[in-house]
Amino acid sequence: MSEISEADGSASELIDQRIAGLADWRGEMLARARAIVRQADEGVEETWKWRGVPVWEKDGIICTGETYKNAVKLTFAKGAALADPTGLFNASLDGNVRRAIDFHEGDTIDEAALTALVRAAIALNIEARAKKMRKGS
Repeated sequence: MSEISEADGSASELIDQRIAGLADWRGEMLARARAIVRQADEGVEETWKWRGVPVWEKDGIICTGETYKNAVKLTFAKGAALADPTGLFNASLDGNVRRAIDFHEGDTIDEAALTALVRAAIALNIEARAKKMRKGS
């Protein structure tokens, strides 16, 4: 897979290229996860950071979407602070801040649970921003 650079287009176009470049189950999984994240809130913005990582943001980072040989990983920037009643988080469980979901070949995505996590992450970002603004006033 060739390296995709920011000179190749907008963040959304770069993510499209990443998905197209994954000619196996990982492209389909990343595309499905992306669709769920974007549908969770109309204000979600796509960005491209750290030399090739798809990132979804609203009032801060919600999650990143990385691909590895055997997994598609959604890492939630403030995942440790989020309730996960359905147990989606299955990776990076020992960290103090982040939590991740590793999807493997053949896995299905619990759309309702992922949507709830995305919305909770957005609410946490909004709350943190409001708290910061109150301190600054």
